[in-house]
Amino acid sequence: MLRWLTLPFVVGCTLLVVNSARGDERASAAQLAARIDALLEQHWQTEGIQLAPRADDAEFLRRAYLDLNGRIPRVSEVREFLSNDAPVKRAQVVEQLLDSPRFAVHFANVWRAELLPETMADRGAGVFRVGFEAWLQDRARAGVAYDALVRELLTAPIAQDGQGAEPVLRDPVRPNPLAFYAVKDAKPENLAAAVTRTFLGLRMECAQCHDHPFAAWSQDQFWQQAAFFASVQRQGAGMFAPLVETVAVRHVTPPEKDVAQAATFLVGDEPDWSREPSPRAMLAAWITARDNPYFARAGANRIWAQFFGRGIVEPVDDFRDDNPPIHPKLLEELAQAFAASGFDIRYLMRAICLTDAYQRSSVRTDASQDRTALPARMPLKSLTGEQFFDSIALATGYRDQQDKGAARRLLQTRFARGAAAVDPETSVQQALTLLNGSFTDWAANIDECPTLVAIDSTPGLTLDEQIDGLYLAVLGRLPAPTERAKIATVFDASPEEDRRLLLADVFWALLASAEFRMNH
Repeated sequence: MLRWLTLPFVVGCTLLVVNSARGDERASAAQLAARIDALLEQHWQTEGIQLAPRADDAEFLRRAYLDLNGRIPRVSEVREFLSNDAPVKRAQVVEQLLDSPRFAVHFANVWRAELLPETMADRGAGVFRVGFEAWLQDRARAGVAYDALVRELLTAPIAQDGQGAEPVLRDPVRPNPLAFYAVKDAKPENLAAAVTRTFLGLRMECAQCHDHPFAAWSQDQFWQQAAFFASVQRQGAGMFAPLVETVAVRHVTPPEKDVAQAATFLVGDEPDWSREPSPRAMLAAWITARDNPYFARAGANRIWAQFFGRGIVEPVDDFRDDNPPIHPKLLEELAQAFAASGFDIRYLMRAICLTDAYQRSSVRTDASQDRTALPARMPLKSLTGEQFFDSIALATGYRDQQDKGAARRLLQTRFARGAAAVDPETSVQQALTLLNGSFTDWAANIDECPTLVAIDSTPGLTLDEQIDGLYLAVLGRLPAPTERAKIATVFDASPEEDRRLLLADVFWALLASAEFRMNH
C-alpha cells in the first residue's frame, strides 16, 4: 500500500521538476532572444536602417507553422489564434509547434534534403528516402541533441570484417541511418565531403584533386579526412551492395598518387588510436567536441538560415577567410549559446522565434532595408517541395489514398526548391502544373474537392463567410477590404447559377498565388 500512497507525491514532484526545467529553458531562450535583438539593434543604428513593423498575427502564425511544422495552419488554428488576446500567445504557439508531432516530420524533411539530396535526383536512391526520414523522425521525437544525432549518424553500426556484410536496406520504411553511406556509394571521398560541408560548414571537395583555390585547405587534408571512412567498404557493386567495416584501415591512397594519407584531424592533430580504435567514432568525437572551432558555428548558422532564408555566413556551407560572417558577434553569440545548451536544437529555434527580428513583417517599408542581408524585415522564402505539398494537401483536403500518392510525388518533385530560399523562381513546369495539371483540375472542382464541397454545402453561409473560409484555408488570413470588394463586384455582376463556379475560381486563384507559394 505504501508505494501506491506515495506514487502521487512522486509523480507530482517529477512534474514540478519537469515544469521547472521547461520554465528555465524558456527563460533562457527569451534571454538569448533579447541578446540577439540587442546585437542587431546596434547594427541597424550604425547603418541607419529603418526596420519593418511587427507582423500581424495572421502573418506570424503562418510563418511559424511553416518554419516549425512544415505546413500552413488549419482554419480552426487560425481562428483560435486570432481570437486569443493573451499577450504571450506567440510564445505559446511556438511551444505548441515545437512539441507537435509535426515538428519531427518537418525536421526529418529538412535534414534528409541536406544529407541525402541524391534521393530527389536519383530514382534508385529515392528508395532510401522513407527509411532515412523515419530514422530522423525517431531521433527528433526522442529529443536527441544535435551533437548526439551527428555522432549516431557517423557511427551507425556496420558489421565488422569477418562477421558477414551489413545490408543497407532491410525494409524501405524501417529507420535506416545506413542510407547515408549507401547513397554516397560508401566512398571515403564522398562521405568526407558531405560530412565536412554539412557539419563543419567547409567545402573541402574542391581540394579533392588539388589544393583549394580559395581556402587554406590542401589536397592532403582532404584525403586525410577521407581516410576516416576508409574502413567502410562495399561488398559488391551499386548503392544497394552490403557493407563491412575493417577498423584497422585508417588510410587511403588518392587517385593517381603513390602515397597513402593517414586519418588526421583538420587541425593537424593525429588521433590517439589507443583510446578509440574506430576511425568513424574518433572523427565523430572530434567533430562534435565543445571546443571544435567549426561545429557549433556551422550548426547555429544552418538553423539561423532555416528561419531567415540565408545564413550569417552565406552560403551556409562555405566558411572561409574571404567569406566572413556578416555579423561575427551575432554568430559567436548563437554558437556559444547552442553549445552551452547541450546542442539543443529546439532551444535555439525557440530563441530565434522569440526575437523581434523573426516577428517583423515581410513588407518592404523603407529602401534602407535593401542595404543589409540581416533581417530588417522578414525575407520572403520559397517553400520546399514538402512544405508546398503538405500545405496544398491541407488546404484542399487531399488524401494520398485517392490516387495512391501520385499527387504527392508530382508536387514534391516539381516544386522542390531549386535555388536559395530567398531567390524564389517559378519554372515553366510549375506554372503549367498550377494552370492545368490534373491535381489543379481536382482542387478546383466544387463537387469533388473536400474544402470546396464544405464551403458550398454548409447551410446558411453568406458570400462573405464563404470567401472568409477560402482565404483562411489557403492563406491563413481574412481578405483585405479591397479584395473583398473586388470579389463582391464579380459575384454581383454574375448570374446566380454561376456562383458555385466563381467560388471554385476564387479558390484556385488563391492556391496559384505567389502568396501561397511563399513563406513570408
